[in-house]
Amino acid sequence: MSSNTAAPAVELRAGPREWFGLLVLLLPVTLMTADLGVLWLATPYVTADLRPTSSQLLWTTDIYGFLTCGFLVVMGTLGDRIGRRKLLILGSVGVIVSSLLAAYSTSPEMLIFARALLGVAGAAVLPSTLSLIIHMFKDARQRATAIATWVTALSVGIAIGPVIGGVLLDQWWWGSVFLMGVPVMLVPLVLSPVLLPEYKDPNAGKIDLASVVLFLAAILPIVYAVKKFAETGFTVVNLAALLIGAVFTIVFVRRQNSLDTPLLDMRLFKTRAFTGALLTLLFGMMALNGVEYLVPQFLLVAGGLSPLAAGLWLLPGAAGLILGSQLTPVFAKRIRPAFVITAGLVVTLIGFWLTGIAEHNEDGILPAAIGLAVIMFGVAPISVLGTSLAAGAAPPEKAGSAAATGQTAYDLGLALGIAVTGSIAVAVYRGQVDDNLPAGVPADAAEAARDTVGGATDAAASLPADLGTQLVSVARDAFTSGFQATAWVSAGLAVVTGVIVLSLLRHIPAIGAAEAPAEEAPAPEQAPAATREESTTSA
Repeated sequence: MSSNTAAPAVELRAGPREWFGLLVLLLPVTLMTADLGVLWLATPYVTADLRPTSSQLLWTTDIYGFLTCGFLVVMGTLGDRIGRRKLLILGSVGVIVSSLLAAYSTSPEMLIFARALLGVAGAAVLPSTLSLIIHMFKDARQRATAIATWVTALSVGIAIGPVIGGVLLDQWWWGSVFLMGVPVMLVPLVLSPVLLPEYKDPNAGKIDLASVVLFLAAILPIVYAVKKFAETGFTVVNLAALLIGAVFTIVFVRRQNSLDTPLLDMRLFKTRAFTGALLTLLFGMMALNGVEYLVPQFLLVAGGLSPLAAGLWLLPGAAGLILGSQLTPVFAKRIRPAFVITAGLVVTLIGFWLTGIAEHNEDGILPAAIGLAVIMFGVAPISVLGTSLAAGAAPPEKAGSAAATGQTAYDLGLALGIAVTGSIAVAVYRGQVDDNLPAGVPADAAEAARDTVGGATDAAASLPADLGTQLVSVARDAFTSGFQATAWVSAGLAVVTGVIVLSLLRHIPAIGAAEAPAEEAPAPEQAPAATREESTTSA
């Protein structure tokens, strides 16, 4: 009897081809999040060259994440029909083309358009990689290891993006940070047909175009409203956008419940673990990304560092994330995932405090860099466990859809982190510049200074030396105040995330605690539940 049950397990185990295929899949995953980081460091140079308004600058960074998370579920359904490998190849071509457009943009509008295309292409790549991993690694433990590696690659991309950007910006122009995507995406384009299997869901059903339109009509107005509230307050336009998004959300949900093959199965949200994992990813990434977006700019503006030096100061943050990602599975074997995540969030509060007290000169470099490292270390459990908890909370046949939804929450959290805290930083910056503007500054120079620090620096060049120095000093002080404000807001988001985790995820056992029941012979109708619990806790 035992010999009969052992043979299938051997057949399920992945071999060298699958593990090499995993390496091919990790490259585009790392690039997708690294692309966010390189733009953060290039922002001052983009500002100086293309002279975008503050609103255009926010859209340049936001549009990529917004469209990625907006199209993830759509692309996931498309991949079910045309094939995951084919969608990965098409997405790779899209990334290469849009990267070239971004690198050679000649206006803010062109750069925003290129970033939008890059977001749609990224939405095709990310779910394809995760779905192929689930298909390639049929053994539960190997699959858990592969998924954990996939999530770590996402996090590592965020960490190393600014470092790579610093090296590129030190040697070339700002557009070079986008060109790194071209050789990276050539790898899956060439090797996918050799190393990756094709996979289609024969029962995927047709894509409901009305659901696609409704989903985008629901999410994009809400995101727009969130962006604009901090910039312009409660205006009629902002409230109308929020109301429109809410109405379309209700219509979208009602349509999904009426379809046999919905774009997004709303029944998944009835599972406490699934909903808790999504909210944890959303708020956790919001808490991280607001500060992470501003630290590179703080090192350049307040610290006066070169791009390369700023990139090197960001290495401790990368190290903190990698260390936290490696330690998370070790702790999760003996401690419930909710407690591991909450402990990490408590650690992040120390990091937010350090960044919140960073001064606007060279003395602020060390606390900002160390603070970011501590934050990255503390957020690592969310990155490593969140997606796996979302996928494991769903029935096996819906694991791919659940994982794609978890990735949507992850990316939306990253985008909203920039939108919310970035908008707050802009509001604080403008308010302080207005309150401390030196007497005698012309109206056009004052308006440029209110827009960005780069605008203040350019305007100062045309003013008398003393007046120009005062204007730049006011702008740097104001930027630092905005940076500090985002640190305290992010700390509040971390506390909210901790409450969500303890409320909704504390029932999930540690990895080791789930192994013993899994060895028992459950009744046939209980087998799927046991499989889900093991998958959830062994990520």
